[in-house]
Amino acid sequence: MTKKLFLAPLIAILFTACAELQQVINTMETNAPLTETEIARGLKEALRIGTDSAANRLAATNGYFRDELVKILLPPEADIIVKNANRIPGGQKLIDDVVLGINRAAEDAAKEAGPVFYKAITAMTITDAMTILKGGNNAATDYFKSKTYQSLFDLYSPKIKSSINKDLVAGYSAGDTWNNLTSNYNQVANSIVGQLANLKPVNVDLETYLTQKALDGLFLKLANEEQKIRTDPMARVTDLLKRVFG
Repeated sequence: MTKKLFLAPLIAILFTACAELQQVINTMETNAPLTETEIARGLKEALRIGTDSAANRLAATNGYFRDELVKILLPPEADIIVKNANRIPGGQKLIDDVVLGINRAAEDAAKEAGPVFYKAITAMTITDAMTILKGGNNAATDYFKSKTYQSLFDLYSPKIKSSINKDLVAGYSAGDTWNNLTSNYNQVANSIVGQLANLKPVNVDLETYLTQKALDGLFLKLANEEQKIRTDPMARVTDLLKRVFG
C-alpha cells in the first residue's frame, strides 16, 4: 500500500513532465528555421491556392463580364463605332452581344487554366521558389507570366476566335462585323479627306487583342491573390504558409 501511495504521485509527475517536454519540442519545431525544401513546398502550396482562386473566380458565370476590372471590351479603336451604334437598327444589341460572347468565351477558357498553372508549379525549382519569396510583391505573378503565357494564349485564343466567328444576325459574326466596319472606316481614313482630317487607320487583329485582354484579367486576379498571401495573415490557411510568409 505504501509503495502504491508513493508511486501514484511519481507517475503523475512523470506524465506532467513528459507533456511539458512535448510542448517544448513542438515549440522548438515551430520556431526552427525553415529549410529551402520546406520553403519551396510552402510556396508551391501558396501558388496552388492562389491560382485556383484566381481561375475559379473568372471561370464563374459573369466572372469576367460583371467585373469592371477585367471585363473585356472592344478595342479603343472601335470607340467611334460603339458610340454611333444606336444610329444603326439593332446596332447596340449587336455590340452588346459581341461583348457578352467574348466574355463568356474567356470565362469558359478560365475553367481550363488550372492545369497550365499546375505544370509550371510542378516544374518550379528550389532556386525559383527562393527567388519568388525574396522578390517583389508580384514576383510569383511575373514567374507565371514567363512560364505560362504562351500556353494560356493557346488555350484562350481558339475560344475567343469561336466566339467572334459565331453568327449573330443575318449570317454575320462579330468578326465579320468588325472587319466590315474597320474596312469601311480605313477606306475613309486612308483617303485624302481622311488624311486631311487626321484620321488614323485601324489595324487591330481582333482575336489577338481580345485574347491578350482576357489574359491581362487573369494575371491581374492572380496578382491580387499573391498580394493577399503576402500581406494578409488570414489568407495563410495552413501552418506551413504561416511560417513561410509570417
